[in-house]
Amino acid sequence: MQEKTVLVSGKEVRFRSSAAVPRLYRIKFKRDIFKDLSKLEASYKGKTDDGEELQIEDLEIFENVAYIMAFHADPTIPGTIEEWLDEFEMFSIYQVLPEILELWGANLVTDIESKKNGIPAPGK
Repeated sequence: MQEKTVLVSGKEVRFRSSAAVPRLYRIKFKRDIFKDLSKLEASYKGKTDDGEELQIEDLEIFENVAYIMAFHADPTIPGTIEEWLDEFEMFSIYQVLPEILELWGANLVTDIESKKNGIPAPGK
């Protein structure tokens, strides 16, 4: 499990990534977080299928992933994305998205390395 505090619109927000995130995401949004994050990461790097940068769907994926990771770190946040986003002033997705992608990647690397070495991941 990885955790990170990120400054979003002048407010400190905790995000957590663990093996529970894909399940929480699937239950809440009926979508596959692995596919969504892959698409989001590709569009963030400007490599979408049609060569365009972030689309509205990509922004929605970002909001969903950010919300689930924030909720996983702090279950006292509002029960809907709209209420949660309403707590912030306007902010740049390009400041927050790299932090979330890094957190997600760090969690995956920890799990993969542990399985490769035959050593259980810490806390598992």
